[in-house]
Amino acid sequence: MSTTQSPRTDTRARIIDVALELFAEQGYEKTSLREIADRLGVTKAALYYHFKTKDDIVHGIVESMAAPIDQAIAWGEGRAWSPELRDELVRRFAAGMAERAPLLRFFHENQPALRDSPAGLQFKARMFAMIRLVHGPDASFQNRLRAAMSLFSINTALFLLKQDQAEEADHPCGGGHATLADATDAALEVALEIAGLIDPS
Repeated sequence: MSTTQSPRTDTRARIIDVALELFAEQGYEKTSLREIADRLGVTKAALYYHFKTKDDIVHGIVESMAAPIDQAIAWGEGRAWSPELRDELVRRFAAGMAERAPLLRFFHENQPALRDSPAGLQFKARMFAMIRLVHGPDASFQNRLRAAMSLFSINTALFLLKQDQAEEADHPCGGGHATLADATDAALEVALEIAGLIDPS
């Protein structure tokens, strides 16, 4: 079966990419649909065909961001908890977040706008579902905290990478800054170390 995206899906992905660029440059609140359409080189009416509001675009961003989390949850649900299951869930989460680093940066930089939005609340619910799968049958506060910290360490590493890259731009002769692969590897190592402290016995 072909995995080629339809023109409509491809256009939606382009809109999200351009919106993310503008949100990063000038912030979510200061970016208009007109500016997004102009950068895309389309009319505002053409943009409306896919997204009628900025909130709709944010919902599209969240859906893209949540796709690997949904896949990991679907894979983990119904399986008996084990350290191997826990570690595989963390690995799947890390791989999905690494592929979506620009979306993650948007989340970090626009938390006030997302905190109480329907899309933000849906994403939060997915993260709690993922945390529950990682900590397993023992719902002690310590294990819940370890599971959350394990997953959030991956997000934090990618957030730190952006800061690293900004410093690189300001001081190009500094050298030695991490790449996305470096950050992903380090994040996974730390995440697995933290998750390894979970003891459901």
